[in-house]
Order: sequence, then structure tokens, then C-alpha cells
Amino acid sequence: MSEFEGEGLNNQDFENSLKRFEEMVATGNHYFFDADELEEIIDYYMQWFNLDMARKALDFAISHYPYSAGIKIKQAQYLSSQHKTQEALALLNEVELVESSNSELYMTRGYIYSQMGLSEPAIENYKKALPLSDYKDEVYVAIGIEFLNDEKANDALFYLKKAIQVNPDNEMALNELSMCFEMTGQSEEAISFYENYIDNKPYNHFAWFNLGISYNRLSLYEKAIDAYDYALAIKEDFSSAYFNKANSLAQLERFSEAVEVYKETFKYEEPDANTYYYIGECYENMNLYDEALVNYNRALKIEPAYADAWLGVGIVLDYQNRITESLHYVKKAIEINPNMPDYWYVFGEIQHKLGFLEESASAYQRVFELGYEDYDIYLDYAKLLYEGGYYKECERILAEGIQKHPDVSPLYYRMCGLQFELGHRHEGLLFLENALEINYEKHTELLEYIPALVNDNTVMQLIQSFKK
Repeated sequence: MSEFEGEGLNNQDFENSLKRFEEMVATGNHYFFDADELEEIIDYYMQWFNLDMARKALDFAISHYPYSAGIKIKQAQYLSSQHKTQEALALLNEVELVESSNSELYMTRGYIYSQMGLSEPAIENYKKALPLSDYKDEVYVAIGIEFLNDEKANDALFYLKKAIQVNPDNEMALNELSMCFEMTGQSEEAISFYENYIDNKPYNHFAWFNLGISYNRLSLYEKAIDAYDYALAIKEDFSSAYFNKANSLAQLERFSEAVEVYKETFKYEEPDANTYYYIGECYENMNLYDEALVNYNRALKIEPAYADAWLGVGIVLDYQNRITESLHYVKKAIEINPNMPDYWYVFGEIQHKLGFLEESASAYQRVFELGYEDYDIYLDYAKLLYEGGYYKECERILAEGIQKHPDVSPLYYRMCGLQFELGHRHEGLLFLENALEINYEKHTELLEYIPALVNDNTVMQLIQSFKK
């Protein structure tokens, strides 16, 4: 039962009360309702965002119980939903003057402060509610979530664990704890926590689910799949567990199995764009491009602004050598989200294939501006510059790449090749030596890049000297 529901009526009594209220509104007849009934009716309409009926129930309640603290608190909640926060807070201050021991007063005020982004007064009010509440676990959860909102994950962890101590079945606490463990980088501690929890509550599907998430974070995908399977054995219609299990299968490159498990989610919830996207990605990884396109387009039909799906279509069309068509889809992804370096990277590659070197160079520069971290952009941009005859720029980009990624041998091999091409033999040999020290096996890439070096005795002797 939620903190906002008071002692409450049983389901049948509530349904009867709700039916009588709606009949009264429809017919204009007048029926009697006590204050508790009206509070629950208002709660119901607020929870289902039926604000018109909530307003009618509230007006009726205020007219019959103008001094009821509970009704005034409901009024404050309604005002808050209408973004009239100052009026709501003023009303709660009035209530506090006459009834300062009402936990719902402080919970409501805390929630309003939370919505205003004022974490400190929100937490202060939740803490005032704590000794007054019959549902202490829900108050602990509210405090924990507020600390999470304030990016104080360790404090959140403390209060969410308190919530579990009070009520081990609090599902929200279990799920939010998983987020805390992730934010604090305590994946191993998360596994230990959920395993201990499961020892006492072996049939809690949320605990198994969160254990699976914890294994997944440590790339223990097989164990994650086992945990999700336990969750599904307990709750067959747990669509999130199917989805996460499919993700783990995809990480193991078991793409065909992943597709079937993603499809299981459709038995228990409406198909969504995200799931279709991931199915498309699996088909793409299996080189089943037509099936990939079907599923990316299904994602776009549900969510036309799904930028990753636009990009997915563009990449698949590129694989199918439909390069000009591909460009349209990649551009669309960039229009939707212009700050994704990956999108600009793909755009640059396609422009390069189409022979538009300036456009490709501009795209690659945008990739750098957006903080792309991987080394491959330096190789591709250097290749583009080399093909365009911009050798000094090519050298500068490779040097920058080596500075940022000093342990990546392909950058040294490429720089070595460039130095030989420019006639800088001594510098080329120095870069070759560095490359061989980092990764001997990759030297074949250099020989593919400049096959003539196979006939260079000094180069071949240097390579041979690093052979184990």
C-alpha cells in the first residue's frame, strides 16, 4: 500500500465507492461519501492522470470537508500537478499549523520540492515523515531516490538498503539499488547483495533479474542468462527479463538465439521500437541484411525520430552497396541527433566511398570535435588525407593519434609506411621498431600497405629480430 493511500478501503468497497461517485457525476444525484472514500477516489484519478475527474472529486470533497487535513493535502497534490507549486506549498503550511503529525503532509511537500529540483528540503521533509509513517520502507525509498537524483549514490545506497531491511519485498528499492551499485562501481558487491537476498527470498523474480544485471555489468553473460532464466521460471511474463537475456545472448554473439528471445517480449507487451532495433542489429551481425532492414523500419514506424534506427538502415544499405541511398538515412540520423560522433563517422566513411573527399574530411573533423575516443578515426582520416595528397596533414593526424593512443600498434605501422613513402627511411625504421615492440603480429598490415618492403633487407631483418 502506498504512503499516499492511508488505511484505505478493500478493493470491492473502493470499486463500489468509485462507481457511486461516477454515477453521481453522471446523473446529478447526491450521495454521501466519507472523507476517506473521497481521498481514495481523488488518489485513483490522480494516479491515472484523469485530472478532470480528480478536480470534480476534489471540489466535492472540499465543499463537504473544508477542514479535513487529508483533503487539503490532496488539494496540494492536485495544485502541484498543475504546476502551482507555491499555492500547494502555502496550503501545506496551513495544514502543518493544525496537524503537524501527518506523514503524508511531509511526503507531499518533499515530493513537490523534489519536482522543483530542491533535493535538500525534499530530503528534510521525507526525514520528518519517517517517524510518523506506517510505511517506512516507502519513505526510505523516497529519500534514496532523492539522493540518486542529487548524484549521491552512496547515500542512496544506505537508505535503499534500509528500505529492504524494513520490507524485503519492496520492488522499487530492489531495482533502484541496482542503479546505485552501477553508479558506485560496486558490481561485485551487487552480486553478493542479491545472492544473499536470494538465499532468503529464492522466489523473488526482481532479485534474480537484478542479479542478472549485475553479472552483465561484469561481462559474465552466461551467468547473467542463468539468472534471467530463474526470473522467468518464477514469472513467465516478465518481458524485461526476456529483453535483458536477449541482450546477453547478443553480447555472446549468439544472435539467432537472441532474436528468438527478443520476440518473446512481444507475447507479454506491445512491440516497441527499441526491441525491433536490437532485432535488426542481430540480423545485421548475421549478414541477413534484408531482415535487418525490415526490423529497423519497424522501429522507425513506431518511433520516427529513432536516430539509431535511421543510422542502422544507412549502414545496411552501405553493406549492400546502395551507397547513395545510404547517405539519405545517415543524414536523417544526424538531423535528429547532430551531436553523435558515431553518426558523423559513418557519414564521413560514406562520403569517402562516394569520392567526396572534402565532405568526408569535414565529417571526420566533426568526429574529433565531438570527443570520439577510439583510435580508428585517426587511421581513417589519415588514409583520406594521404589519398588527397595532404601528406603533412596526414603525418600530423597520425602523430596526434600516437600521442593519444601510445599503445596502439596500427598507428605506428601506418606512420612507418608513411615515412617510407615520403623517403624518410630512418624515421620509418624507428616507428617500425616501436610498432613491433607493441604488437609483432600486426606487421603483416604494413606489408599489405607497402608490399615492396618485403624486398627491403633492413626492414625484414628488423621484423625477424622481433619474432619470438
